[in-house]
Amino acid sequence: MDAVFKALADPSRRKLLDKLRKENGQTLSELCEHLETTRQAVTKHLVLLEKASLIAVVWRGREKLHYLNPMPLHEIYERWIGKYERHRLQALSDLKKGLESARHTARRIRRGGQKKTKPKKAKHVLRRTRDRRSLK
Repeated sequence: MDAVFKALADPSRRKLLDKLRKENGQTLSELCEHLETTRQAVTKHLVLLEKASLIAVVWRGREKLHYLNPMPLHEIYERWIGKYERHRLQALSDLKKGLESARHTARRIRRGGQKKTKPKKAKHVLRRTRDRRSLK
């Protein structure tokens, strides 16, 4: 795992990995395009990335194609990040369930507490209530 962190420490190697993430299976010439480093420097970076298992190499005839290997990054994610994310996701899930339960309870209370009446009947009930109050 130290080799992976060492490989990721250099911005040029991260740029190479980003290029492979965008378009996997590139040759050395394709990877050197739009970089401000020499071909030899890119080759050295690729060797370090290959030793760290961050890239895999496949020969197609005379061409050497470079592919991103996501497994070492996934292992880092699982070991260092996933552990903390699990608790946060569980907390969000519990919060969602609690809010949905509260909303369901509020709906039930509203439905039980309010009777549906027709407008004419509602006016009649209000008049009766007013008349009863005036008698007191």
